[in-house]
Amino acid sequence: MSQTGVVPGATDQQPSPFLLSVNNIEVIYNHVILVLKGVSLDVPEGSIVALLGGNGAGKSTTLKAISNLLASERGDVTKGSVEFRGERVDQLTPDALVKRGVVQVMEGRHCFGHLTVEENLLTGAYTRSISRAELKESLEKVYHYFPRLKVRRTSQAGYTSGGEQQMVAVGRALMAKPSMILLDEPSMGLAPQIVEEIFEIVKDLNQKERVSFLLAEQNTMVALRYANFGYILENGRIVMDGTAQDLSTNEDVKEFYLGLGGEGRKSFREVKHYRRRKRWLA
Repeated sequence: MSQTGVVPGATDQQPSPFLLSVNNIEVIYNHVILVLKGVSLDVPEGSIVALLGGNGAGKSTTLKAISNLLASERGDVTKGSVEFRGERVDQLTPDALVKRGVVQVMEGRHCFGHLTVEENLLTGAYTRSISRAELKESLEKVYHYFPRLKVRRTSQAGYTSGGEQQMVAVGRALMAKPSMILLDEPSMGLAPQIVEEIFEIVKDLNQKERVSFLLAEQNTMVALRYANFGYILENGRIVMDGTAQDLSTNEDVKEFYLGLGGEGRKSFREVKHYRRRKRWLA
């Protein structure tokens, strides 16, 4: 349940079940640096949920806490829990979580530059025990959503454009046949036209393949156009949440994150008329 009491992505007729629930987690790096402070969020099945906020707000850390990738950066979830399909998964290994259906696309794309585009895609199926025919079928599905990759399939990934590398990263995640993709800063460093193309593909995967997305994104305007629900992070805390429509029309969000008012970006904590709902103190 969100801070506002609204079930993200739910309708009056058929409330959406939560595919992913993050419950009051706290993350500490190097045993001393507190990065996340009581973060809670929910992702209903079949939805796109945006995790918004400026650089350093804690978005990437939240995704890594969910995908259990913090250990490589000397980070630990010291409080709270993460549930997927109603079962705790915060103690699983990253590959075990991938087998459950949760795959993260890291910030910066992280392609294998010396491998071809197609070889990169094939690495995404390493957790699946499937036949050659099923592997080919999965590959063709990726090429259906990313036709540009089919054209570049024999090119070394390191010599492709930033947009193509982002497509490779998402396509590689799709090869694992996920039910949820954690997508970290998909628009970073890309031209606006390519950003729109990436988000349109995300929308298609969500609607046609029923892949749920939790995407961390600084480009609030674009994210809210495609998401069903959003959470705003500041300094490791959720300071606001709501439907994408409500957030996009909220005066504070418009001023501080959409650049549609005010004399410069401030913190929500400096706004007296903003009613912060501090779930982490509950």
